Amino acid sequence: MKEIYVVTHTQATHHVDRLVGGWFDSELTEKGRTDAVSCGERLRELGLEGVPITSSDLTRTRQTAAAIAECLGSTVRYDERLREMSFGEAEGRPVDSLPQVLFSCAASDKLDHRSVAGSESRRATASRLYEAMEEIIGSERAIICTHGFATTFLIACWIGMPIESVGRVSFRVRPGSITHLREDDIHGNRALESLGNVSHLRG
Repeated sequence: MKEIYVVTHTQATHHVDRLVGGWFDSELTEKGRTDAVSCGERLRELGLEGVPITSSDLTRTRQTAAAIAECLGSTVRYDERLREMSFGEAEGRPVDSLPQVLFSCAASDKLDHRSVAGSESRRATASRLYEAMEEIIGSERAIICTHGFATTFLIACWIGMPIESVGRVSFRVRPGSITHLREDDIHGNRALESLGNVSHLRG
């Protein structure tokens, strides 16, 4: 049996300050640090002691992964391919100051649309996340620490969705959530066992 647990980083300063995230390098809030420990405790309850962690290299994911690793006695490897989609020149700016039209696109161009100057398209984001995920899938058990929208593409890769089809896909998850992916030994079928579980978070 192959199992992968995808953890979305916990609450970061850009969430509470209502700033555009992406590659903007925010840190965890006090609640975020507490919730990261709760993620580690839940994974320990699931018997994942010592299971290696692969994390995005941005500060908020590094801090989440470090707290989990301390709970599990695990090692952490950092991979910039696990970063969130880049929002280019909009990153770090107040969400309310940006016209919503900047992030909209024609229905026919969702895969290759770039919302603002310097931003990534869904295709570019999916391509690097798929590449990282294909390497991680080689492990029997693994933990990934990444970002909210990035989680969508990791799941899409896991279930074999072609990149050409990810223009419309969205698996919404909350900060600090845990998504469980499982492949059975008999048929090799891959399942999304649970999406964005937050029952371990306090408050």
